[in-house]
Amino acid sequence: MHIPAKVDYALRALLLLYANDDKPIKCLALAEEQQIPYKYLEAILSELRRAQIVASQRGNDGGYCLARSGDLITVADVIRAVDGPLAEINGQKPENIDYSGPALHLKTVWIALRAAMRQILETTTLADVAKGKLPENVIYLASNPDSWERRN
Repeated sequence: MHIPAKVDYALRALLLLYANDDKPIKCLALAEEQQIPYKYLEAILSELRRAQIVASQRGNDGGYCLARSGDLITVADVIRAVDGPLAEINGQKPENIDYSGPALHLKTVWIALRAAMRQILETTTLADVAKGKLPENVIYLASNPDSWERRN
């Protein structure tokens, strides 16, 4: 699975907002702290605001903060807000694709892949990541040494 920089940046910024205990943080401070290009982060935060994941506040004491509790925001929520659906095949939902011949059962593979991603991403919240208290299924999968090996 390819995780775009946009998703990584969004999650890093949100984790910093979570750690700041509901005190607004300016976009520039978030960008500098996490070494994210300012203009790019500004666009990401705008998408997160439209998805009601962050709220913005104007003024000298303004900035961005989480729009709801960090234990109610999943990694899947963030991915969908800034990058779209978890699993698409050529811009289509896996269940809407029809294959034939030897590829007939490929649809089932894509559906299973989406289900596996959901098991991780929909059960892991910002609070889990920030506190290092990850769900059991995440810990179990990550504890396998084979999970850490890259395959080309």
